[in-house]
Amino acid sequence: MRVPRLCLAACLLFSVATVASGQTLSVGDSAPPLSVSKWVKGEKFDRLEPDQTYVVEFWATWCGPCRTSIPHLTELQKRYHDKGVRVIGVSVFEHDPSKVEPFVKEMGDKMDYSVALDDVPKDAKRDEGKMAVAWMKAAEEDGIPTAFIVKNGKIAWIGHPMQMDEPLSQVVAGDFDISAAAARRKEEKSAQQKIMAVFSKLAKHIRAKEHKEALEVLDKALAADAALERRLGVTKFNLMVQAGDDGALEYGRKLVEGPAKDDANALNAIAWTLVDPDSKIDASKRDAKLALQAATRANELTKGENFAILDTLAKATFDTGDASKAVELQEKAVKLAPEPTPDMKERLDKYRKAVKEKDKEKVPAPN
Repeated sequence: MRVPRLCLAACLLFSVATVASGQTLSVGDSAPPLSVSKWVKGEKFDRLEPDQTYVVEFWATWCGPCRTSIPHLTELQKRYHDKGVRVIGVSVFEHDPSKVEPFVKEMGDKMDYSVALDDVPKDAKRDEGKMAVAWMKAAEEDGIPTAFIVKNGKIAWIGHPMQMDEPLSQVVAGDFDISAAAARRKEEKSAQQKIMAVFSKLAKHIRAKEHKEALEVLDKALAADAALERRLGVTKFNLMVQAGDDGALEYGRKLVEGPAKDDANALNAIAWTLVDPDSKIDASKRDAKLALQAATRANELTKGENFAILDTLAKATFDTGDASKAVELQEKAVKLAPEPTPDMKERLDKYRKAVKEKDKEKVPAPN
């Protein structure tokens, strides 16, 4: 369950690789063609029709966050199917493409939209598929899952599928400002380059577990550009916790109520740091109430559909004394998870046991 919540490098580092051909792709550009080797589920498309709306999402069987996004994509397909939206999941970067079809079959109704395999030329590397190159690399996106909203043949939005609800709703309603979206995209890519520069300096300190030195690097970067706190704040919080900094909880609260308040992944990461049963964090650095606040907001932002966030929320709820509610939340998390992990099931058993023990205490003793 660590990957869906927080991977320091994967969640905060962004690739700025360029395509050797010089091809680039951004919001407002014409969408590249579809080029798949096989359709394994749903409608098959020869091309993207110019008068239709599509969500083209890139994923892989080995990708934990991709699995988290699958049920949400299914819900979006159901919600907007009658309004002409078609969701297409394209498997890319696969170690073993033969695993895709069995995976999709096992997912069943949880993955209820069109699914295809990238067209990878013979003897090419796994990241050299035609879709991976023309879409992902051209857009400077190496991280999956990544979704592209295509409207009238143009790229309207690029981002994480769990953050797609609002832009997709606006695109469908005809209220989406593609010019403003293009400007935001440009700003975002600029910020990503700044973050890469910061992490190149952080890397050696993080590897050496030199938390205080890493914090000095972060503080210097944030002093130079305060806008980066929205993206680097969680990293700073975790480093403060690991360094035993007495101000960690105060800073975590600042993030939850400020820079991170609309970022579900950041909120979830903060919450899990505070309640992780396997963490070696000192008891004085834990705060179940703050974790509950962060996880509750994250759950609101994801409309109760993200199993990893529900798992975190259940743990925070249990730690603040509400075992019955924790059972309800954990049952939903397990149900939504494509492959519930043993620790998720163990927590559910623990919460249920606590409820039973509490119920026994309520039973009056015989006279």
